[in-house]
Amino acid sequence: MSMVLRPLATTLELKGTLHQNLSVAQLVEEAVTRKEATLTSEGALRATTGEFTGRSPKDRYLTVEENIQDQIDWGAVNQPLEIEKFEKIYARLEQYLREKELFVFDGFAGADPSYRLPVRVLTEYAWHNLFVRQLFIRPSKEELTNYQAEFTVINVPNFQVDPEQDGVRSKTFIGISFERKVVVIAGTHYAGEMKKSIFSVLNYLLPDRNVLPMHCSANVGEKGDVSLFFGLSGTGKTTLSADPNRQLIGDDEHGWSENGVFNFEGGCYAKCIGLTQEKEPQIWQAVRFGSVLENVALDENRVPNYADGSLTENTRAAYPIDYIPNAVIPGTSGHPNVILFLTADAFGVLPPISRLTKEQAMYHFLSGYTSKLAGTERGVTEPEATFSTCFGAPFLPRPAHVYAEMLGKKMVEHDVQVYLVNTGWTGGAYGVGNRMNLKHTRAMVSAAIAGELKEVPYTQDPIFGLHIPNECPNVPSELLQPRNTWEDQAAYDQKAKELAKRFQENFSKFQGVSAEVQESGPKV
Repeated sequence: MSMVLRPLATTLELKGTLHQNLSVAQLVEEAVTRKEATLTSEGALRATTGEFTGRSPKDRYLTVEENIQDQIDWGAVNQPLEIEKFEKIYARLEQYLREKELFVFDGFAGADPSYRLPVRVLTEYAWHNLFVRQLFIRPSKEELTNYQAEFTVINVPNFQVDPEQDGVRSKTFIGISFERKVVVIAGTHYAGEMKKSIFSVLNYLLPDRNVLPMHCSANVGEKGDVSLFFGLSGTGKTTLSADPNRQLIGDDEHGWSENGVFNFEGGCYAKCIGLTQEKEPQIWQAVRFGSVLENVALDENRVPNYADGSLTENTRAAYPIDYIPNAVIPGTSGHPNVILFLTADAFGVLPPISRLTKEQAMYHFLSGYTSKLAGTERGVTEPEATFSTCFGAPFLPRPAHVYAEMLGKKMVEHDVQVYLVNTGWTGGAYGVGNRMNLKHTRAMVSAAIAGELKEVPYTQDPIFGLHIPNECPNVPSELLQPRNTWEDQAAYDQKAKELAKRFQENFSKFQGVSAEVQESGPKV
């Protein structure tokens, strides 16, 4: 069978066996038969990814193309690759794939038909194809009849580039060509590269259509009130948005258009280290036949051990969104009423919840703060402040101000209230204090969404300038002021000033930000 990927300069002729748009059962059978993965006790498909248990951001490149090069924020995140080098890699890839047995998925990114992107994914592995089938939006039989892909992802873990010949950093390669409308992923088995590559594509394409692409989860209440949850990995986006009292729009990637909010995906990619039925019942129940577990340890009876991080702390569960009982299908809703910025502050100095002014919201959106924890990466021995612009810097091809200005405009237009929520540590820094009680965090989030924090009295933090509620339903008041939870309040003051300085140092890189936004940050 020959398949043409347009509008590539070079036609890709595939002469090997192509398994196109297989069912879940067929893909599971193929993965098990080919010994790519195993079935767990609950029927999920479990795979391991070897050396790479997370993304490889230092091996990600965007091709330098005449029509887009002035719109890209070139640098360490968006590394440039000459188009001639990309074409040479692609030519070798074509030879590599010519006789290969491959799996093909045709689907969409974007639940709103007005803005969705038809995406074709070619994979070497059946389990990778199951992953994208469950994570992207699955077309109906009628939609497949006249299906035309507008972007193609080619995922080839066993194909490697040549650093010396190709002018890249290593044998691993993630290359995106916007003009040729193709993504090449080589030399890594980590499935998340596929979903995040298309997220990067949407982050480039959609602003020109007045759609703000967002790294956030979203849910909606009975009255149509929509909430967005921004946050980096491990801050609680998936956990907090999976609320049994609200409908889930999506857990990770969304667009905000003139019509409202829409999910980019048809599934969820939940971090599941420490997963328990008690704390996260919806995610727990979603791990069943059709789900993909990535790098989760199994016991001798193939029962997942979610507490075991021996392979990686970045264990994952991928499942279709309709495995969540109260999911919105299709994943579209109205404009948000409340936005929550989630941070896991390992320094233990940020309040568990605080209300932000518009200028503070812009400051913290641009900052995108959370912490790296000791032990999760080589060389990290103490908590480190991490700043990821717009809570998604690795996936933003355009300059940060493009996304920040869009968010600010939409916040004002739709009168959105913004809160900063610390899901990290209280009573001391990591190693001394304790992680925020999930029950209390849920209560604070619920109160913010319900509007119960609008009229309560607030106290402004003298260092960070945040407005902290003096009371919150179902939360002990003494937990709301972080300084009061520390035995050594002088030590708190020192840590708070340290973190405030890191905020200031990070924010100094932004150009063209208004004085009001700059001045809304921490004061030391």
